[in-house]
Amino acid sequence: MNPIEEMQTFIRIVEAGSITKASEQMNTVKSAISRRLTELEKRLGVTLLTRTTRSQTLTDPGKRYYQQSIRIIDDLREVESSIKNEHCALAGNIKVAAPFSFGLKHLAPALREFNDLHPDIFLDVDFNDRKVDLIEEGFDLAIRIAKLTDSSLKARKITHINTIYCASPSYLEKYGTPAEPYDLYNGHVRVRYNLTAEGWQFIDKLGQPMNIKIPTVVSANNGDYLCEEAIAGRGIISSPDFICYKAIKRGQLIPILTDYVKKLPMDAYAVYPQTRHLSVRVRRLIDFLAEYFGEQPYWNID
Repeated sequence: MNPIEEMQTFIRIVEAGSITKASEQMNTVKSAISRRLTELEKRLGVTLLTRTTRSQTLTDPGKRYYQQSIRIIDDLREVESSIKNEHCALAGNIKVAAPFSFGLKHLAPALREFNDLHPDIFLDVDFNDRKVDLIEEGFDLAIRIAKLTDSSLKARKITHINTIYCASPSYLEKYGTPAEPYDLYNGHVRVRYNLTAEGWQFIDKLGQPMNIKIPTVVSANNGDYLCEEAIAGRGIISSPDFICYKAIKRGQLIPILTDYVKKLPMDAYAVYPQTRHLSVRVRRLIDFLAEYFGEQPYWNID
C-alpha cells in the first residue's frame, strides 16, 4: 500500500471511531484494515492508536500523523482540482490561531470577507492569547503580534501596530499629565496586561532605553477590559493602538509621552512552519490579509 492510501485508511479509522466501523465504511473486511494499521505502525516505528475491545485513543505521534495526513490529502485534492480546472474556486480547510482581542475586533471581519470571496473554504479559527504550537496542534497559520524569535517559523508582516500610552481626561486632571517618563514616579498607577513585562519601555531624547515600573491597580489578560478600566480613570494603560484607537478618537483616552515611546517591532505577522508546504488557499488568505489591513491600517491615529 502506498503512503497516500495508508493516510486515507488511517484517517478513516480515526474518524469512524473504530476499525470495525472503518471497514464497514470502506467496504473492506476488518482484518484487512487492522493489518494495514499494524503494518503502518511497524513501518513508522511508533504506536499511533492505543486500542482496547471498546475504544481507541490517539497517541501523541498518532495525533501528529492524523493532522499531517489530513493536510496532505487536502492539499492533494486542491492540486488535482486546480489541474482539472485552472479557474476553479479555492476549497479546503484552513486552521487559524489568532489573539483574542485582535481576532474578534479586526481579524473576524476580514475572514468573513475572505470567506465571501471563497465560500468553499472552511475556516477553523481559534481565538486565544496563548502561544499555540502550530505543528503539534495542526494549525496552518497563526496571527502573532510581537517580536518574532521562533526560528522554526516563517512569517509575513500583514500590518503595522503601534504601542500607545494613554489615560482618561479625569485621571490626568487628578494626577497630572506626565511630561517625561520619570514623571510617572510622581504618584501614577497603571492598568496592566498580565502577560507583559513588569516595566514599561521608553527611549529618552538621547536615544537611550528607559525602564519604568509603577504600581499596578488592575491586572487582566484582556486588553479590551483594561481599556475600559483606563476610560473609567483607574490608571494609565499601555496598549496596542488597535484596542484603544476608538476611545482616543472619541476623547475618552489621551495619548501621553508620545515622544518617548520606544519603537518596538509590534507588527502583526502571519506565521507558519518552515517545514509546511503552504497551500494555495493559505497563501491566498495571507495575501488577502496583507492587502485588507495595509501598512497604515484604519486604527492608526498618527
